[in-house]
Amino acid sequence: MSNLDKIMKPKSIAVVGASTKEHTIGSDIMKRLQEYKFPGKIYPINPKGGVIEGLQAYTSVLEVPGEVDLAIIVVNAKFVLDTIDQCHEKGIKGLCIITAGFKETGAEGAEAEKQLLAKVKEYGMRCVGPNCLGVVNTEPSVKMDGCFAESLPERGHIGFVSQSGALGGGILNILKDLNLGFAQFISIGNQADVNAETAIEYWENEDDVEQILLYMESIANPSNFRKLATRISKKKPILALKAGRSAAGASAASSHTGSLAGADKAANALLSQSGVIREYSLKNLFATAKVFANCPIPKGDRVAIITNSGGPGIMATDAVCEYGMQMAKITDATKEKLRSFLPSAASVKNPIDMIASAPIEHYKQTLETVIADENVDMIMVIYLPFLGLKDIDVAKAVMEIKAQHPEKPVIGVFMTKSEFFTALSDMNVNMPFFMYAEEAADGFNRLNQQRKWIERPEGKIPTFEVDSKRASEIITSSIKEGRAQLTTRESIDVLDAYGIRVCKSGFAKSEDEAIAIADSIGYPVVMKMTSKTTSHKTDVGGVRVNIQSAEQLRAEYQDLISKLEAKGLLDGLEGVIIQEMVKGSREMVCGIATDPQYGPMMMFGLGGVFIEVLKDVTFRIAPLTDVDADEMIKSVKSYKLLEGARGTTPAQMNQIKETLLRLSQLVHDYPFIDELDINPLLISEKSGEGIAVDGRIKVRMEEAQHALCGHSCENGVCSCSL
Repeated sequence: MSNLDKIMKPKSIAVVGASTKEHTIGSDIMKRLQEYKFPGKIYPINPKGGVIEGLQAYTSVLEVPGEVDLAIIVVNAKFVLDTIDQCHEKGIKGLCIITAGFKETGAEGAEAEKQLLAKVKEYGMRCVGPNCLGVVNTEPSVKMDGCFAESLPERGHIGFVSQSGALGGGILNILKDLNLGFAQFISIGNQADVNAETAIEYWENEDDVEQILLYMESIANPSNFRKLATRISKKKPILALKAGRSAAGASAASSHTGSLAGADKAANALLSQSGVIREYSLKNLFATAKVFANCPIPKGDRVAIITNSGGPGIMATDAVCEYGMQMAKITDATKEKLRSFLPSAASVKNPIDMIASAPIEHYKQTLETVIADENVDMIMVIYLPFLGLKDIDVAKAVMEIKAQHPEKPVIGVFMTKSEFFTALSDMNVNMPFFMYAEEAADGFNRLNQQRKWIERPEGKIPTFEVDSKRASEIITSSIKEGRAQLTTRESIDVLDAYGIRVCKSGFAKSEDEAIAIADSIGYPVVMKMTSKTTSHKTDVGGVRVNIQSAEQLRAEYQDLISKLEAKGLLDGLEGVIIQEMVKGSREMVCGIATDPQYGPMMMFGLGGVFIEVLKDVTFRIAPLTDVDADEMIKSVKSYKLLEGARGTTPAQMNQIKETLLRLSQLVHDYPFIDELDINPLLISEKSGEGIAVDGRIKVRMEEAQHALCGHSCENGVCSCSL
């Protein structure tokens, strides 16, 4: 028996706070349990005793004569902790605490909730809530409506988790209009114990739950969510509406990666890597749910369109192609069969236009013929009202054929009156219907997205041989001096220690040293200042490129020194880095930014001066798998530049992928790295390598001190040693 069965499949329920007073939660929950015909025992608990909704009421759960699996608690917040004690004494293991007045109210409520959770854990209970709407299970042997929504739940095969009780209640009230039903519903409220992760893990092996819907405002444990969702989304679709995407994330960050990152980008990356289909509105969430409720996962992305009007067929074709799916190539045998019964004016190419005079029989014959075509994976059936043909009759005919051929997804697009969709809500439909072709194309895209996720390889997190001792020494040297921001030279040396291809370079503290290094590397070279006080070098003229000779290098060095002196920045100067001049016009960026909740995020995309203008970047949560890294590279628009547009040398994709994976290992080994930028990661025109031309690393000082020194250092002075 699962640890949530006492809550979701109880054989007996005590309603603690049951009431005879109309339109109170304690009254409404009693009514819903009885109206929905809960087959087990219901025990009303009220200090006055008596009779509530025709049932004997008890003054305490301790008075109940039989066993109790679930206590639904609706008493005042100040009585909840004592009630939990009594439930424990009674042997009750399942709690659903409707009562509000906990952490959502402030510090005092948060402390009460902390005590609540401590009791739940100590007593070996599971608890939904507090501050929630309740729980529902429509499975015929359970039939539990343990919440106070106005409408009784509609039967279906969706597991729905809502962090918002009011929203969950509103959705339960409109399920019939949506033509959807729930298998189970959990309003997690403050999620003191049971949260979205608990629910999806519980539903993993629940056959009655065929798809999972989530409304979330936060993700309690991102790494655990990723682990669970990645596994479970391979078995059944998980759809999520994640609210709060406008929240500012890392707006105060100093790195490019940090400034482009944010809370929603982190959430988006997490959901994407976990195989969760993210929707951005309730309308789209339930439209997609309707598709998964009535369609199998297709074998491919080839779409056929059947229509009785040319214009909508063309618009539908556009929508399908914009999602990157294919218009199915109808076989000659299928075309021949279609010609045998369609009028000569009809078009048997895809989209198949049966013309406006198409009778119901043509809809049935055409759909049956197209479903049988081996080149077709999904079918869109478009209907516009012509010549007295009734929409509901066409829908019934199409559903009749669909019932005979359940193996392929079929979606109806009926551009007709709203009364048609109202009529559908009273019918037992076996396919989704929408008003517009774009909605159907979106549904096919979601089915195809799930297909690709199921087929996607699991991916591995490789481990590379690196010089971690050298990296640790470099970072320790910086924190001993009280510097969270590593110098350019230190940053590049750390990257080099981790096997990331950096420019051939040397560090010089004088003009003569600079020339000696340049002579050994070979001209042309780049000169970059490295300073303990100035991180953005280009702002002060600290980067000099395409230096062709020793004479030019000498002049550039002297000019740099004089400009820094004039700006009062000479004191922080460590020296200059002399680098090989890598020729290439393609500048990429990769980096790390830390989200306070989701942890380290990896970024890749178009870099250089374009990074914050075009923002052609993508994010993933670390650690990266090899599949994650591959997808990052291919998902940016500038990928075509890497492939070798206009005769340029194709980039070494595997080497760039390895660069991302090595960065992922770096931040795993040093989790106190707060921000890291390689900008640009220049694609060599000669070799196609991605070469780190510049690097910036910033650490979280206190964490770094603890990790490398075993203690925090005071007043910016640290005596730690490796």
